[in-house]
Amino acid sequence: MTKKKVQNLLKHLVCILLCLTVILPFYMVVINSFKSKGEASRMSLALPKEWLFSNYTEVIDKGNLIQGFSNSLLYALVATTLGVVLCAMAAFVMCRKRTKLNVFLYYFVLCGLFFPVNYVTLVRVLSTLHLNDTRQGIIMVFTSAMIPFCVFTIRNFVVSVPVELDEAAVIDGAGPISLFFKIIMPLLKPTMVTCFILQFMGVWSDFLTPLYLSSKSKMFPMTMAVYQFFGKNKSYWNYIFADIVLTCIPVVIVYMIGQKYIVGGLTSGAVKE
Repeated sequence: MTKKKVQNLLKHLVCILLCLTVILPFYMVVINSFKSKGEASRMSLALPKEWLFSNYTEVIDKGNLIQGFSNSLLYALVATTLGVVLCAMAAFVMCRKRTKLNVFLYYFVLCGLFFPVNYVTLVRVLSTLHLNDTRQGIIMVFTSAMIPFCVFTIRNFVVSVPVELDEAAVIDGAGPISLFFKIIMPLLKPTMVTCFILQFMGVWSDFLTPLYLSSKSKMFPMTMAVYQFFGKNKSYWNYIFADIVLTCIPVVIVYMIGQKYIVGGLTSGAVKE
């Protein structure tokens, strides 16, 4: 009994240490974002002597965050919505119509999970399509980047949906479009929401894609705005911490809203054929 208690105690201690490892950096960033320049430069975990909420107004005014926020929201919402819906449609067709071509396309799409992005070729392709240095081009790249993961996750969920539902809907006169959007898509809600949240966070946090594909400051997302702000204010750690907090808030909100779907969506998407 004593040995079991010691083991449980050690497990709890390990869990506490892991939690502290994750929580302490966030705590330090938030606390130091309210401090003065001198206090923040020490990066201590102590509470600020004076809470300076003006740090956030300074960052919003000087950091061009409103435009960066608008661009990030545009890229994340449009690209993720398009990507998830189109991938759900493609996954449904690949699952229900198992021709040799569809099987080949499915495994071809899965290759995107393993191959790195070649930005040189990507820039050349966008230049050929006259989409280089445009918001439409960036959205197209973000949308295409999420295809492998979304198709893989959603297709494995579609496998668990009985084919008899399709047959019953077709007998009732449903066409292919109404079959998918009225019958199948509501059943895919958990896994689609899961894909949406994960891809939204990925697009919002992406730094390399807009770095390579945009050269105009009016197109920079939040990550690029933070990068530029850090370069100009690298000695003002209180502003930098405030900038980081403002960048993270939308992702935290989206995650908290949809976290109940994540475990269920990923578990359902892991169904084996």
